[in-house]
Amino acid sequence: MKYSSLLFIAIAISTIVFAQNNSAVQIKTKKTSSVAKPNIVYILADDLGIGDVSAYGSDSNHTPIIDKLAKEGVRFQHSYTAPLCGPSRALILTGRYAFRTGAVNQDMCANIKPSEEVMMPTVLKSAGYVSAMIGKWGQLPLNPSDFGFDDYIRFKGSGVYWNKSKGKEEIYTENGVDKSLGKNYMPDLLHNHMVSWLSENKNKPFFLYYSLAEVHGEILPTPDSKPGGDIYADNIAYMDKLVGKLLKTLDSLGLRKNTLIVLMGDNGTAGQYAKRGTIHGKPLSGKKGEMLECGGLVPTIANWPGVITPNQVSETLIDASDLLPTFAEVAGASLPTKNILDGHSFLPQLLGKKGNPRDWIFCELGNKWYVRSDKWKLNNNNELYDMSNAPFEEKLVTNYSNNITANEAYTQLKKVLDNLNPAGGIIDNAGGDGRHANKTKKGKK
Repeated sequence: MKYSSLLFIAIAISTIVFAQNNSAVQIKTKKTSSVAKPNIVYILADDLGIGDVSAYGSDSNHTPIIDKLAKEGVRFQHSYTAPLCGPSRALILTGRYAFRTGAVNQDMCANIKPSEEVMMPTVLKSAGYVSAMIGKWGQLPLNPSDFGFDDYIRFKGSGVYWNKSKGKEEIYTENGVDKSLGKNYMPDLLHNHMVSWLSENKNKPFFLYYSLAEVHGEILPTPDSKPGGDIYADNIAYMDKLVGKLLKTLDSLGLRKNTLIVLMGDNGTAGQYAKRGTIHGKPLSGKKGEMLECGGLVPTIANWPGVITPNQVSETLIDASDLLPTFAEVAGASLPTKNILDGHSFLPQLLGKKGNPRDWIFCELGNKWYVRSDKWKLNNNNELYDMSNAPFEEKLVTNYSNNITANEAYTQLKKVLDNLNPAGGIIDNAGGDGRHANKTKKGKK
């Protein structure tokens, strides 16, 4: 055999081996031919609704750093999750609807077992990723390490900022060791741990799950607050500042260009603060814990320098279950086959391609659920809503059988709900509102 033929075979074999050993999606960029195994940073803000983010038109709240992140990437207008923190986080991490996992109310989230559900870090680990969970672990059981995270720092409960002048000492857990918060400000303590972890793992592909403390109640002054100021606005501003500090860390470590960043709220704005979250002078429909639009509609922004085209506003429907398959495709990781996955990768949309976008999203909490298309919503009470003026208004349609367009929408969405059959899955074992199963014991409503 001639030397040229041997050389050709050798090159071919080398090419095949290289492709097999680099299964991460190859993303073309302007400055390099390809980038393998991108880092993934997922920022989950607590109780952050669209009315809290100025990039979405908030009248009262200002988030210049997040706005810049959106301007340099893509802002999604129709991204939905469960309207309450525990069920939302279970949905995000498993890519599976609550009637399958049992995470239909806050307390039932604690029944999820590592032997039964596969979460994001385990999926990405198969592609060589290291992972860290920073912040709130919510109503999920055990510790993050039990579900595949290599490193973690977590606080117990929600909205932990300072030790209060009266009451017990706040405790956080750092890789299995309980520690006292002391005089530290929890969000800063979490940030410092995260910076150390990033520095130690900068030469490995990594998945960072950054679960912020802000802006969950009880809303307390931040280190930047001034007497007599707007404390809620201070917390929004401090959350924005922490995002900026993370971006500076990624830049200083030379990681930013090879990192996909997705920022999202875990549910809508909470309680009294929802009233101030107007957009262009208009009040929004719904808030945290409700099945109205802004209970589950959340801000979602993706940024990836050189890969995601800047200044995009996407009307693509996104369901929180879509995050796991999207991150898996970015990493070149195989999806788990043990259970039914409900998510669909939206990586093509991130890359400016048409792909195969969703026709509907599904939202569930307690014993209530709905399926929503771009203009219509059908709930478990068989009520059809015209969502053409959402997120400000939801119009109940009572005569859809006499309206061709509405009737077609009803037929299509009813078929989706029938196929999903949430009532045939795991149902709420308490009052049905999705909150705590034992209200008397926990003293909560």
